[in-house]
Amino acid sequence: MALAMSAACPGAATAAPHHKHTQVGTASYYSHRFAGRKTASGARMSPSKMTAASKTLPLGTRAKVTNLNTGKSVAVTVNDRGPYAKRRVIDVSPRAAEVLDMKDDGVAPVKVEPLGTAK
Repeated sequence: MALAMSAACPGAATAAPHHKHTQVGTASYYSHRFAGRKTASGARMSPSKMTAASKTLPLGTRAKVTNLNTGKSVAVTVNDRGPYAKRRVIDVSPRAAEVLDMKDDGVAPVKVEPLGTAK
């Protein structure tokens, strides 16, 4: 497993205190074309699972993602790195995007609240 680190977010691969704070920004979701590909955690991307990619949250972190337009929320597990588009804070799986009611638009303003690590 490769650790993603950057000057903008030192310690990105560890659970530094700033990772415990809520993030607000834009979410997007993985295309079905990524189904079956390996994620940063080594797991295969599954469109039906409640997973996500984050640049800053440690792999294995559970997070509550809330669509600020609809108020709908979902709990996801971070198993990949990304998103790499500017101003995006998280990419969610297609199933999580359905629950968040963001598939039609492809993106949504969200709040991301870390819940802890997956067991």
